[in-house]
Amino acid sequence: MNTIECIKTRRSIRKFKPDSIDHSLLDSLISVASYSPSWKNTQITRYIVIEDSSILNAIINDYTPEFNSNIIRQAPVLIAVTFVKGRCGFERDGSFSTKKGDHWQMFDVGAACQTLCLAAHEKRLGTVIMGIWDEDGITELLKLPQDQELGALIAIGWPDIDPATPKRKSINELRTYL
Repeated sequence: MNTIECIKTRRSIRKFKPDSIDHSLLDSLISVASYSPSWKNTQITRYIVIEDSSILNAIINDYTPEFNSNIIRQAPVLIAVTFVKGRCGFERDGSFSTKKGDHWQMFDVGAACQTLCLAAHEKRLGTVIMGIWDEDGITELLKLPQDQELGALIAIGWPDIDPATPKRKSINELRTYL
């Protein structure tokens, strides 16, 4: 699969087969995601691979709304994507480099999430990036270090659905030449 085909055919998958995913495959996806661009090559993104049913059940029952819980409930793996705080958007003296302040952190996490999801798709795995959850509750549950923050959750598994391509906006709606 070439890059453009991978980008155009990747879909958010919300229904998975119960089959497990080999750790070497998960490690390879995270390794590929480590090549994502980051602010001044700070490489702030971290990954917590969750397979433990007690942790998954706590996330499902206590920390996510029903629509996300239903996805997580049948995914064999959930990846908590975290980032090291206070590095992106900053100069060495602690000042911000741009008006965006520390918002570059989420930009870097987003690039890493997309890279991981595309790498997973190339290996025929399905993913969906989720952003609606109880951040404080999951942070405490996962015992995140003080210097890290939760950026996203990614459910990952072997797809049990093949969603159609959603309608795309036209190039004329998306592009402006000056």
